[in-house]
Amino acid sequence: MNKKDTIRRVLRYLGHQKLFLALSLLLSALSVICSLYVPLLIGDAIDVIIDKGNVDFAALKHILPKAALVIGVSAIASWITAAINNAITFRVVREVREEFFEKISRVPVSYLDSRDNGDLVSRMISDVDQFSDGLLMGFSQFFTGIVTIIGTLFCMLLKSPLIALVVVVLTPLSLLLARFIASRTYHLFREQAAVRSEQTGIVDEMIGNRKVVTAFAHEEEALAQFGEVNDRLTKASLRATFFSSLTNPSTRIINNTVYAVVTLTGAFSVLRGSLSVGSLSALLGYAGQYAKPFNEISGVITELQNALACAGRVFDVLSYEWEEPAVESVTSFEPVGGVKAEHVAFSYRPDRPLIRDLNIDVKPGAKIALVGPTGCGKTTLINLLMRFYDVNDGVLSVDGTDIRTIPRPMLRKQFGMVLQDTWLAEGTIRDNIAMGKPDATEEEIIAAAKASHAHSFIRRLPQGYDTVLRVGGDDLSAGQKQLLCIARVMLCLPPMLILDEATSSIDTRTELKIQDAFATMMKGRTTFIVAHRLSTIRNANCILVMKDGDIIEQGRHDELMEKGGFYKELVLAGRNS
Repeated sequence: MNKKDTIRRVLRYLGHQKLFLALSLLLSALSVICSLYVPLLIGDAIDVIIDKGNVDFAALKHILPKAALVIGVSAIASWITAAINNAITFRVVREVREEFFEKISRVPVSYLDSRDNGDLVSRMISDVDQFSDGLLMGFSQFFTGIVTIIGTLFCMLLKSPLIALVVVVLTPLSLLLARFIASRTYHLFREQAAVRSEQTGIVDEMIGNRKVVTAFAHEEEALAQFGEVNDRLTKASLRATFFSSLTNPSTRIINNTVYAVVTLTGAFSVLRGSLSVGSLSALLGYAGQYAKPFNEISGVITELQNALACAGRVFDVLSYEWEEPAVESVTSFEPVGGVKAEHVAFSYRPDRPLIRDLNIDVKPGAKIALVGPTGCGKTTLINLLMRFYDVNDGVLSVDGTDIRTIPRPMLRKQFGMVLQDTWLAEGTIRDNIAMGKPDATEEEIIAAAKASHAHSFIRRLPQGYDTVLRVGGDDLSAGQKQLLCIARVMLCLPPMLILDEATSSIDTRTELKIQDAFATMMKGRTTFIVAHRLSTIRNANCILVMKDGDIIEQGRHDELMEKGGFYKELVLAGRNS
């Protein structure tokens, strides 16, 4: 997003906090009015000090308590304003993060597959934090600064129109200089944020795959890669900070010049008798107050440019829209399990066709095995069935209903899926098993664990089913994690099943038990099995042999072996290996 679009989007979020914004503006105005009244009182106090030993103490007794009260009110109003500004900032940040998380949980899988995980994490965490810091500093000083500038100009106009005119003439120099520098730092901060997200991606990748890095002695290469990105981040950060830091000293020079001109002009006015010493003191106070917001705002410009650059990266994700290929018009769906593909074509990239003309007709309750070399399209077909991706052409239907017309959550509830790559959430074992059926009873959870042969190892854990797992279940073995994923599906028992190398991490003895459990679970349910082990697929009703995205053979195991085609080559190669 460009800078203007980013600002408009920020203002839209701020519009949701209208009450707090109104309170912040009112209290800021009150604080500024009080602070502007103080120089007048101090000027009056100076004017009643006529000469050494000649002081109007009666007048001072009225002025000083009034000044103390005004200063106190100003301080309290500033404190409350700061608290409100914090509330506005963190409410906006909470809303942005919630919308971001909701967005990435709803976008197509293709969007996430085409982006680096570390980059998305960096945008949601680091970039939103930078946006928060800039927004908070902007609120803390921007509103108050604007009101102060307007108020001081008005007070100076009342005291001395000539001095007010001098200030108004010199002010645009400060604004133009600040704008000139700010316009050139935005892109530098955006570059800095991009390199920072790249660094986050490398750290995430290295920590998540630490065992692989160590096993292949890749530490030095990883350090070199991180060092190169770290150097680029250093250079990008230095450039952005250097150019943005020019703003504050540059505007200070101009503002101090304004102060000096006010002093000189006021001194001549005092000598001419058109201005009292107390009034000159008040004008100098106003000149200082007038210059202060410019100095503060110019100092905040660095943070604001950084915040806008980071906000733009966050809004890039929030603004992503994808085109649905069909209207999801189905309101209820209870399939029997018939799956049909008619002239289905699909590719992850337009220049690399994968599935060209796929045709299958799976009857309800059938057990279908998908075999073929790596990259032939087996997992792609599963992705299409689950609507992780939508077909480019043709129709993929369940019980005669085009799955593109079925809302994704509704469709996916009809499939039970066990993948080779396991995933467990942070929480208890009970919560992980009941993920697909949160209202399951204790008896149902235990029955599912027994059916998947997970119950025995769960009982040996310190807290049994109440054992808390870390993210990813790293405190369990690969086989134990897979047993829990199988138990999760056995608890739900949907009408269709997908087993993608579901027993790849399980020992042979346990696999035999799991196969019995699967046999019971698959009765009357349409099942798609992706497997390399012959024992897993030889009893399938139909074996689909895939190569280069096409089904080149299909039939039962014995039939395909008799044909002596590509399937037989795969089986013999597996036996010889």
